[in-house]
Amino acid sequence: MHSSSNSASSTVNEEPGLHIKKSPDLHPSDGELQETEMTALPDASDNLPPEVHDHDEEKGEAVAKPAFTGFDPASFPDGIGVFQAYYQANQLREYSPSTVSWIPSLTVFFMFAGGPFWGKVYDNHGPRYLLLVGSFLHVFGLMMASLSTEYYQFILSQGVCSPIGASLIFYPAMSSTGTWFFKRRALAFGIMAAGSSLGGVILPIMVNQTIARSGFPWAMRGVAFLLLGLLIYANLTVRSRLPPSPKPWSFMEFVYPFRDPPYLLVVFASFLFFFGMFLPFTFIILSAEHDGMSRRLADYLIPILNAVSIFGRTIPGYVADKTGRFNIMIVTSFLSTILVLALWLPARGNVPYILFAAFYGFSSGAFVSLAPALVAQISDIREIGVRTGGMFAVISIAALVGNPIGGALVSNQQGAYSHLQTFCGIMMLGGSMVFVASRWSLAGFKLNVRV
Repeated sequence: MHSSSNSASSTVNEEPGLHIKKSPDLHPSDGELQETEMTALPDASDNLPPEVHDHDEEKGEAVAKPAFTGFDPASFPDGIGVFQAYYQANQLREYSPSTVSWIPSLTVFFMFAGGPFWGKVYDNHGPRYLLLVGSFLHVFGLMMASLSTEYYQFILSQGVCSPIGASLIFYPAMSSTGTWFFKRRALAFGIMAAGSSLGGVILPIMVNQTIARSGFPWAMRGVAFLLLGLLIYANLTVRSRLPPSPKPWSFMEFVYPFRDPPYLLVVFASFLFFFGMFLPFTFIILSAEHDGMSRRLADYLIPILNAVSIFGRTIPGYVADKTGRFNIMIVTSFLSTILVLALWLPARGNVPYILFAAFYGFSSGAFVSLAPALVAQISDIREIGVRTGGMFAVISIAALVGNPIGGALVSNQQGAYSHLQTFCGIMMLGGSMVFVASRWSLAGFKLNVRV
């Protein structure tokens, strides 16, 4: 290993297999992984990763606050299957499943599509203004959804306005978390993402029970008021460890990261995997009803999935920090693929569906926490916002078209779901294989390397 790397190791105590880099050249050298120094930050003490400093109390607060924030914006994509099933049975029953699925598709798309832009705003100005504007738009969109009766109204309120606000909340919360952690970054992202899983447990049950007692409008208003309280807390507490660093806007700044092979492969793998990953969230209730499960029990599949996902978003992150983030991502992504093709596809009856919801919640939850950790691992710390945003912007395209394609497959099969399930499994298999290629670009085919 080069002398400069040895010098850095003596100061920082870098983890083997942990890569933080500025240039795209991150290939093995002389049988070992090449380690590169972190880019210097303005203050001399900030040249070291935050783990070196004795700020355990601050780091605990730094991940706890975004976890509350994650309860809010990312909870709706996690529980979107409740709305797909409700709209198809009520206000939008005259529309096809493919048409209705544009509402959850747009929700996820706008959640992630603004990533590069919001990431750049975050890098230049910090989280405060993004959180403030996002809180208003998110709550306003949900309030307008409570008044909606027509398809276009649901599109504008729940499919456009609310998720744009959620996106403005999600990115600064996630990026702020990344600035406080170095060695345990995957675990930190996992704890934050677990907040959305908790919301994905509570909100679907809350929506279903409130609809039954008070009707759909007050169900949406109740959710909006609950999230408003959480967002007030987030606006008062979420902060970044690094001060804002304003830089001129440049289109090439968003394009340049894609010249880095490991980053390009991670983004492409995430794109393919995301094509299939959200299909169970959207269609599991409907497919379970099709295969004989009662609606009363099917409504609890999403909460079950999200409840187990709390552990899937934290435990793999903790293990990944010890054994390698790319290594664990590969294992959990292949596990998700196997569950879709070997358990969801042949599932008939209540027990297989409940088991699939639980196991899939765990394995798919790992993707949510590990994907940004992979990008952070191969990125300069001051470019985490733009690079993570770039990845989510690309996968938002998969989120936009994935559900309508799935709905069209259901319609073409006269209401059956096997074609959708097969499509889901194949896309996730492709993503898993590209994750293997991204690991190879960093470490080759050495199995005993922590990457």
